[in-house]
Amino acid sequence: MNATANAEPTLVLPEQLTMQSAAQALVALQRDLSNQSGPTVTVDAQGLLVLDSSAVAVLLELRRESQAAGRSFLLRYPPQRLNELLSLYGVSELLPT
Repeated sequence: MNATANAEPTLVLPEQLTMQSAAQALVALQRDLSNQSGPTVTVDAQGLLVLDSSAVAVLLELRRESQAAGRSFLLRYPPQRLNELLSLYGVSELLPT
């Protein structure tokens, strides 16, 4: 977990989020999520360079866990490829930016 310039707690996605790395990344992000407080879970995807559909699955799981805890979910700086996958799978509305 990192803090953005405005000190809002933020989960930061790794540079690579593919089938090979998704399970390990999800565990680390879930740990960070459990340590984060506040009404909104913000995920920074700016550094995400290599991704496949597993990135979508990880984000949807983080959203599900956020909502289960009564928190809103916000995706920041998604790369174009991630936006394309979200649109392809019809889940863009579930992961607001």
